[in-house]
Amino acid sequence: MTLQHVVTETENKMRIDKLLAEINSGESRSKIQGWISKELVMVNDEIVKANYKCQVGDVITWRIPDVEPLDIEAENIPLDIVYEDSDLLVVNKPKGMVVHPSAGHQSGTLVNGLLYHCKDLSGINGVERPGIVHRIDKDTSGLLLVAKNDIAHTNLSEQLSNKDVERKYEAVVHGVINHDTGMVDAPIGRDPKDRQRMSVVDNGKSAVTHFQVLRRFNNFTHIECQLETGRTHQIRVHMRYIGFPLVGDPKYGPRKTLDTNGQVLHAKVLGFTHPTTGKWLRFEVDAPTYFQELLDQLEIL
Repeated sequence: MTLQHVVTETENKMRIDKLLAEINSGESRSKIQGWISKELVMVNDEIVKANYKCQVGDVITWRIPDVEPLDIEAENIPLDIVYEDSDLLVVNKPKGMVVHPSAGHQSGTLVNGLLYHCKDLSGINGVERPGIVHRIDKDTSGLLLVAKNDIAHTNLSEQLSNKDVERKYEAVVHGVINHDTGMVDAPIGRDPKDRQRMSVVDNGKSAVTHFQVLRRFNNFTHIECQLETGRTHQIRVHMRYIGFPLVGDPKYGPRKTLDTNGQVLHAKVLGFTHPTTGKWLRFEVDAPTYFQELLDQLEIL
C-alpha cells in the first residue's frame, strides 16, 4: 500500500526516518530505516537517505511492505467496545490487560480479542500490533483507538503527531498539589541509568502534560491530565518529575504506596476527527470501580 504526506512547518528540518516513525505510530526508526534502504520511501519522487532533512512542502511517498502472515491466536475475549464502524473501533480497555502480544504475554491481550472480533485490522504496526494506533500501559484502564485499515490508521496517526487528538486521563498521586492547575513541559527519553524506564532527559522527545486538581485528600491528590504529546509513560514520568508520583506505580512511584496492583491511571476522554467522514468524535468513560472505591477510601483516611 502506498501512502503520502506533505511536510508542514512544524515538521521542517526533521529527519525523514524520525518523521515517518511518528506518522506511522508505533513503528521503530530502525524499521523505517529499513524501508528507506529498500527504496520504499521517496521525497518529491526521488530516493533519499534516512538522514534527509525534510523541507516544508516536501511530498513524501512511501510504500508499506506486505504484512507478514499473522501467527497470533484469535481469542474470544469479552471487549468493551464503545464505538465501531467500518474504519475504526474505540475500546475501553480494563486495568491489567496487555495491549499486544510480547515475549511474556502471548495470549489474553487486547490484540488476541480484536482478532476474534474483527476480520480486518490495519497492518501498519506489524503482525504483533495489528490495528493499534496508540497504546496505554497494562495497568492503565480506558479508551484506546484501533484502526481497521491502513488509510484510517495513517490519518489517525497523523492527527496524533499533529496534536489534534484530545486525550484526558484521571490519576491519583502522592502528595497534595497546592495549585489548581499546572503544566509540565519536559523532554522524555530512555533513562540512561535504567533502560527499562523512561525519564526526563535533555536529549529526549518533546513532551507536554497539562493537569488540573479535582480533589485533595490527606497526602494524596486526584487529578485530571491532558496530553499534548504521547510519549511512553508520559504522565507517570512527568508527575514523578515534579514530585507527585502516581499511587501504585511500581516503576516510578515510591516503594511505600497503596496496594492497587499498578498505577492508578485511567484514560477517560478520547476525541478525534473521523478519517473518512471528517466528523469530530468524542468519547468519555467513567473510571473503573476500583478507582472509585479508592477515592471513597481516601475521603475517610
